Amino acid sequence: MNQSNWDPSSWTKKSVLQQPTYDDSALLDSVLQKLGDQPPLVTNWEIERLKGQLADAASGKAFLLQGGDCCESFDDCRSDRIEAKLKLLLQMSLVMIHGLQKPVIRVGRIAGQYAKPRSSDDETRGELTLPSYRGDIVNSLEFDPESRRNRPKLMLQAYANSVASLNYLRALTEGGFADLHHPDLWELDFVSRSSRADEYHQMVQGIDRSLRFLDSIGAASDDDLSRVDFYTSHEALLLPYEQALTRRAISRDRYYNLGTHFPWIGDRTRQIDGGHVEYFRGIGNPIGIKVGPSMQTGELIELLDLLDPDHEPGRITLICRFGADKINDSLPGIIQAVAATDHTVLWSVDPMHGNTVKTDAGIKTRHFDQILDELRRSFAIHADHGSHVGGVHLELTGSNVTECVGGAGGLSATDLSRAYETNVDPRLNYEQAMEIAFSIADGNL
Repeated sequence: MNQSNWDPSSWTKKSVLQQPTYDDSALLDSVLQKLGDQPPLVTNWEIERLKGQLADAASGKAFLLQGGDCCESFDDCRSDRIEAKLKLLLQMSLVMIHGLQKPVIRVGRIAGQYAKPRSSDDETRGELTLPSYRGDIVNSLEFDPESRRNRPKLMLQAYANSVASLNYLRALTEGGFADLHHPDLWELDFVSRSSRADEYHQMVQGIDRSLRFLDSIGAASDDDLSRVDFYTSHEALLLPYEQALTRRAISRDRYYNLGTHFPWIGDRTRQIDGGHVEYFRGIGNPIGIKVGPSMQTGELIELLDLLDPDHEPGRITLICRFGADKINDSLPGIIQAVAATDHTVLWSVDPMHGNTVKTDAGIKTRHFDQILDELRRSFAIHADHGSHVGGVHLELTGSNVTECVGGAGGLSATDLSRAYETNVDPRLNYEQAMEIAFSIADGNL
């Protein structure tokens, strides 16, 4: 691990982008002190277990399913919404396990995804200019001076909500909610409206028959089938918050971000000499790096050398987000450059962020066909270069929203206003997310 001349605060000596400005430094220091005294959310043992599983995915022995909200809202810290997100990810993973015939690593964008980068520090409506909304951990969505004021105490609420969410997720995944003997418990109210509902139910029936056979010969214990590993992830954007939850491991001479299992660096904050890269180089977590069209091959190799000096399998996941219209020009050179190094990386596809558009009415959306097209192109390009896709990174929700057009339900631009709930980026709804899972599982990519 590259911890020379590093400590959890060394990022403060670097140039740092996408950070809010607070008008009360004493209050900020007080909040960070309180955060630093709080118990961690995860353990280094869980983090190392995930890293081993990601190493398996990098070698083709497993597949990473990473998904959740673009930006969590404090209002979403509710049992029904947490259940719905987990149900969807469990259903998707079941479909993928059945089709891919390999373990699926479940990682949620949850219990900490409260900060979002913005293209501008300010937003103007009419004659009023206010700070941009940077996520509930920084300020509030409502467009008035008090709501848009950057408030340090929101970090304490973000921590509390993350604790509550993670506690309930653990209770569900450890307490039988994920029991494969009862997949009927995973049903969402609108599953019957999916065009592939019959196929899904046939798959579930087939799995149920297999489980009954295993039970009859005593080949699997109840503990093996009633619980699943489930990990959390978020973009480690707000560095003061991340630093406060960075601790030296109890049993190891190594620092970890114990606020999440799997943090990632965004496409806007991956500067070699920037504060985010400086922070990430010292933590022991597996880390993701968002790779967009502006990434140069030389820059990526320099990042890999800096963030993975020990060439540790499972350490680096490259989350590629080029867009369907740019992937053919961008991805091949990236694959070739990484293949020429000694770094073992996990290749994941983010088909969401490169395919964001606005309708004629000014509503931000994504076309399902473009999302699926980028996935198809990714699998094909990797195959052509002797590589393989080992994961997918999706913005999705278990709610029946109308935010992305297309898919089996045939959503059009005029349907968006019916249930457009996102505060930032559009997400796949249940049916669209399941269609992605089926496409990956049955080789339709």
